[in-house]
Amino acid sequence: MSNPLRERGNAHESEYFHRKEQELIAKMKAKLEDENARSLAIKCPKCDGTLVESDFENIKIDVCDKCSGVWLDAGELTQVVNQEEKDGGWFGKLFG
Repeated sequence: MSNPLRERGNAHESEYFHRKEQELIAKMKAKLEDENARSLAIKCPKCDGTLVESDFENIKIDVCDKCSGVWLDAGELTQVVNQEEKDGGWFGKLFG
């Protein structure tokens, strides 16, 4: 004959440990995602700071969070110059 009280206690215990395992798995996944994001971050060629993407007149540029250096990807300088030529700014006149 089975003991219903013992079975109920075992069920609660199993549920508790299952919930704790799920919480631990979620924490471990979050930690791995954070580590992966850090390893994929682009480093500044000058000071090894992290480059943060910023928006300059609808053009995405990279700015270092340590030395405030500005780094442009392929074609971004041309976009900046073309934007300045349309607006008549100093940057377009300088490089145009």
